[in-house]
Amino acid sequence: MIARKEIAMRIVAPLLVGLLVLAGWEAFCRAGNIPAYLFPAPSAIAQTFAKDAPTLLKALMMTLKVTFQAFFFAIVIGTLMAFVFVQSKAVELSLFPYAVLLQVTPIVAIAPLIIILVKHTQIALVICATVVALFPIVSNTTIGLRSVDPSLAAYYRMNKASRLQTLLRLRIPSALPFFLAGLRISSGLALIGAVVAEFVAGTGGRSAGLAYEILQAGFQLDIPRMFAALLLITITGVVLFGLMVGLTKLALGHWHDSEIEGEA
Repeated sequence: MIARKEIAMRIVAPLLVGLLVLAGWEAFCRAGNIPAYLFPAPSAIAQTFAKDAPTLLKALMMTLKVTFQAFFFAIVIGTLMAFVFVQSKAVELSLFPYAVLLQVTPIVAIAPLIIILVKHTQIALVICATVVALFPIVSNTTIGLRSVDPSLAAYYRMNKASRLQTLLRLRIPSALPFFLAGLRISSGLALIGAVVAEFVAGTGGRSAGLAYEILQAGFQLDIPRMFAALLLITITGVVLFGLMVGLTKLALGHWHDSEIEGEA
């Protein structure tokens, strides 16, 4: 019963806050007679979205295509890098600073270079988004693989377990919560990286994503359309985060302390 009330509060409370914000936003725009080309009311955004939904949803599919491809490559590359790091401290000390370097370098600074060097625009967009989404998975998974119970590690050594057995039966289960936390961060970063890369590339035509729709709306001073595209990006980010939270609950179930404490 308590768990159901908590779930209901987690859904109802944010919805109420959102409705209050939208109502205040609408009232502010109407009371001040603010033009839609300066700051559109929610009703104007909704009308524009209803009118341009096919075009915006098609653009969303293109952005999601880049996002999911980048997220997949970030998971594969990041996990492999973490496995390599945990096998040798010397390798980790030698290579981890370069992973940090990728994280702290603004993607808007290197995206033009990637787009110039990579002739295929779609591949260039995926590379840019992958660079943005990579570090949380590398960092979290590496920390998780090293965060094993010392007594359990000693028990495995005492029983002469191989390095592979220790990795599969001890390190990976210990790293799973850290890895899933990295996925929650990386999923949103993949979306951000895809949108930023589209802004830099300025791709149009059939491969146009939501960033291109935002640019076009800005050039045409169609601000409600711009807000509608931004709303789609925001909703997509929330959905991606929710999917990763659901995956975390599914994977950890009732065996990990974080989930058990969350249900208490």
